[in-house]
Amino acid sequence: MFKDLLARLLAPEPVLSDPDARLAMAALLVRLARTDGHYAPEEIARIDRILEARYDLDHAGAQALRRHGETLEEEAPDTVRFTRAIKEAVPYEERVSVISALWSVALADGVRDAEEDALMRLAANLLGVSDIASAQARQGATRS
Repeated sequence: MFKDLLARLLAPEPVLSDPDARLAMAALLVRLARTDGHYAPEEIARIDRILEARYDLDHAGAQALRRHGETLEEEAPDTVRFTRAIKEAVPYEERVSVISALWSVALADGVRDAEEDALMRLAANLLGVSDIASAQARQGATRS
């Protein structure tokens, strides 16, 4: 399963099905949470809640998707592939909500980390989300 998805992610023009896009999203959330070298329980719980809400999953389904995302994140070469695949599969308005979800995970442990900030800037840029929209998403995530 992961081998086929990795092949699609590595293709010059990735075309993902909805389940693949979900898995790419889960892997991107995990990558962000692991960026600072500390994969906190608060971040894991936040990822599960995001996946539950975004994809209308029960808790067990969200945990399974996150665990698959953890495996994919370990095997995937770079963030560019995830974001490119998500950008192709998701309309702009939903990409802004992806940035909001990423900020929610980045801030879940209560620490604003330089590595996470750098990945957020990269992800927003690669998803075609402006710095202003990303800052607004961050402010919304801070309040929630």
